[in-house]
Amino acid sequence: MSDDTATALANDRVIDITTIGRKSGQERRIEIWFHRLDGRYFITGTPGRPRDWYANLVANPGFTFHLKETTTADLPAVARPITDPAEREKVFAGLLAPLTDFTTKPGQEPEVWVSTSPLVEVTFP
Repeated sequence: MSDDTATALANDRVIDITTIGRKSGQERRIEIWFHRLDGRYFITGTPGRPRDWYANLVANPGFTFHLKETTTADLPAVARPITDPAEREKVFAGLLAPLTDFTTKPGQEPEVWVSTSPLVEVTFP
C-alpha cells in the first residue's frame, strides 16, 4: 500500500464504492462515508430505509473502494455484514461517539442506529 493510500485511509471520509447489483449483475457506483475504528474500516448508513448498496454487498461481498479526497486509488475490498447485536452495539458506540450532531435528532438515537442501520466491516485483501 502506498504512503498516499495509507494517509487517505487514515484521514479521509468520503469515498465512492462500486458494488455488483444483486439482481442485475451490473456495477453500481455511489458516494458514501467510511469510518475508522481501532484500526478497522466500516461503512454504514443512517437509520431507516433499506439500502441497495448494502443488499448488493450482502449478495456480492467483493467491491471496489474508491479513494477520491486526498489521493485517488481504486482498492479491491471485501465487505462483512455485521449482524450480531452485541458486535453492532460495540461498533456503533465507537463510530457514533464523534458524531453527536447525527445522534441527537429524533429517530437517530444510538439504539436506532444499532437496530436499523446497515453496517459492514471492510477489509482489503
